[in-house]
Amino acid sequence: MKAGELYDYSAPEIYNAHVRAVMLCDKYNQTKRTQTKKREKIIRKLFGSVGKRPIMEKNIRVDYGFNLHVGDNFFANYDCVFLDCAPITFGDNIFIAPQCGFYAVNHPLDAQLRNSGVEYGKPITVGSDVWFGGGVKVMPGVTIGSNVVIGGGSVVVHDIPSNSLAVGNPARVVKQLPPKQD
Repeated sequence: MKAGELYDYSAPEIYNAHVRAVMLCDKYNQTKRTQTKKREKIIRKLFGSVGKRPIMEKNIRVDYGFNLHVGDNFFANYDCVFLDCAPITFGDNIFIAPQCGFYAVNHPLDAQLRNSGVEYGKPITVGSDVWFGGGVKVMPGVTIGSNVVIGGGSVVVHDIPSNSLAVGNPARVVKQLPPKQD
């Protein structure tokens, strides 16, 4: 799994890691918005690494958690999904609108192999200062640069360079943004 090769998702160690993540998501999703310390503690237990000031609204769904890495000022709005069988890595100052999905998992094209219960992953990497509009879906193996806006409803299947506005299905760069001023 960690090598990006085919793996059996029903193998005991993988299944147990998934159950752990689902249970932590359930625990998180049962918290109140005012329970900020409890929420952050659960996120830090669930994710592989977490920077300063993580905020996530309910309902989150995470496959494993240990492959999910977020920098400082990470915000994910309602109903986001992170299928992290491969690493999903976010830089600092990330804003994710409701109902976004980050899918590092992939399945074989061959039906017989796919039906045998194997899958594989490709990492997703996101720079800093990125805003994802509502309902964005990011597919396996995508790299998104820094200072990027992905328009609502977009499906990102290819890399997006820094300083870009990308929209559509598939998402395409439609405008260059001025570089971030420090």
